[in-house]
Amino acid sequence: MKSETVHKSSYTQPRLFGPESTTSGVAELFPAVWNAAEDLSNPVSSVRQLALECLENTGAARISPLVSYLIATRLNDPDLELRSHVVRILGNVLAPDENGDMAPEVVTSQLAYYLSDMRTRQIFGLVQVLVNKPELAPQVIRIINICVFAGNHLIEMASSRKMSLEIRRKAIWLISQVGYLEAIPALERLQIRMETRITGQQSMPFAPPLGVDDSDLLPDVKAALLILRSP
Repeated sequence: MKSETVHKSSYTQPRLFGPESTTSGVAELFPAVWNAAEDLSNPVSSVRQLALECLENTGAARISPLVSYLIATRLNDPDLELRSHVVRILGNVLAPDENGDMAPEVVTSQLAYYLSDMRTRQIFGLVQVLVNKPELAPQVIRIINICVFAGNHLIEMASSRKMSLEIRRKAIWLISQVGYLEAIPALERLQIRMETRITGQQSMPFAPPLGVDDSDLLPDVKAALLILRSP
């Protein structure tokens, strides 16, 4: 069994793959890349983080479909910081590089195949990342935009009173940014319910509160509907 303690020297290797690299299937042959890929499944969070840094620094994620796939499997990592790092790497792989070039199709196709099948757990994890690191919004949007089921999961989160207000707020915002038009009826129902609650509170301030008060989300719902309804 591999030792749980991994020193940086285990991964010492210069950046192997620059923007001009287009050959896939080679990255995994380098010892540092292979060792780092193996350590993505290590039970120790610090080891996984170090492995992730190696894969990012070598540039392997952008040219190897295997490496990009293995990194994508960490989107459900329990460590929020590590998960945020994964989001940054994958989001950047899905974007043009500094020369305006996209990653090889074999890489983006592999990522799309995996990401398109994300379910509630992964989508919730992405929303958590957005709450914790709002600067990663472009990367989160690129990833979520690939998942054909993301709209339904975001609608469920936005409507659930069991979720925190911040999670719901970010879910509502993502719905508007990605453009899930099918969410309009659900958001309209939310708007009506919240407005009804506010009206009831104003007319009967002496009445005890009913359930969770989520009326603070009303401006977010209205803003999202405005975007979704715009031509």
